[in-house]
Amino acid sequence: MKSDAITEQGQHTLSEIFSQPQCWRACLAKLATSAELHAAVQMARPGAEWLFVGCGTSYYLAQAAASSFNYLNLPARAVPASDLLMYPALNLHAGRSYVPVVISRSGRTSEAVRAAQMLENDRNLRTIAITCATGQPLEAACSVTLNLLDADEQSTVMTRSFTSMMLGLQYLGAAASGDDAFLRSVLELPQQVEPLLKDIPQRLQMFVESRSFSDFVFLAQGPLFGIASECMLKVTEASSSYAQVFHSLEFRHGPKSIAGPQMLITFLMSETSYHAEVELLEEMKALGAATMAIANRFDDRARRASDFAIELGLHAIEYARPAAFAIWGQLYGVYYGLKKGLNPDSPKNLTRVVELAD
Repeated sequence: MKSDAITEQGQHTLSEIFSQPQCWRACLAKLATSAELHAAVQMARPGAEWLFVGCGTSYYLAQAAASSFNYLNLPARAVPASDLLMYPALNLHAGRSYVPVVISRSGRTSEAVRAAQMLENDRNLRTIAITCATGQPLEAACSVTLNLLDADEQSTVMTRSFTSMMLGLQYLGAAASGDDAFLRSVLELPQQVEPLLKDIPQRLQMFVESRSFSDFVFLAQGPLFGIASECMLKVTEASSSYAQVFHSLEFRHGPKSIAGPQMLITFLMSETSYHAEVELLEEMKALGAATMAIANRFDDRARRASDFAIELGLHAIEYARPAAFAIWGQLYGVYYGLKKGLNPDSPKNLTRVVELAD
């Protein structure tokens, strides 16, 4: 249960993870009535490419957001802020129209701020910032800022800020594209996810306590790949463990050579590629790897091949669900870090904000 899971170490991160449905509701309610959202929607232009820019977790958020925008017929792609700064000619092309969105929880991430300044000042592009802070350098650098202040965190690692900004960007995409069905799915997600946090965490913690692994792999396709990347990072950060991420069906093409009893392979399974991923799940189980699977619905084959299965049972549109998949990678990372005697609130070698010297 939630109260049992929160210990002195990791208490901030766990409480922030469990607060996500409530946090999503608060953020979306305020965003819906904000003048800034209206201004951001007005920046959408026919034929323009949405360019999502971030670092670390914010880059994986950029990947997930770009997937949603592409589904909404708003051409989009994700770019690491460092790549945009160092290789602008590979990312920005003369004669093309862009709507850049720069992502930073703190609004102080040096590369994100510099990317926004470059886009605004050197490229004369009007940019949108999304952040969980106010009055920070990113806000000063961008033309419009979406502030999700309720999603800010005490912890070093991003959890509710990631999912809240994800939903905020999906809301922006739905509003810009006029897709009311997608918008409803985003708004209904908090209510659908909240019941899942009553019993799954306790079962997941028991699974963590029952097995130890030396390697972790996260697999996903399409709209869930950015989420799998973020789950990989959460396990790395919160438990100081070695983790990797691959597109699911790419794992057969070489990486499966590392599959074995000391590896936990986690599948984030979408409906579109479900049957192909079930075959891969069975294949990896046969190779001796431990398997965890997260899906909206399971059949018997997938259940038999999973050492641990999380069924979401959501009614939301497939492309509106990714935030609900992120929670379990976050929790696994924290629980495994606690099992190793670490403090996931303050992982070694990490700071809450990456600020570089001028």
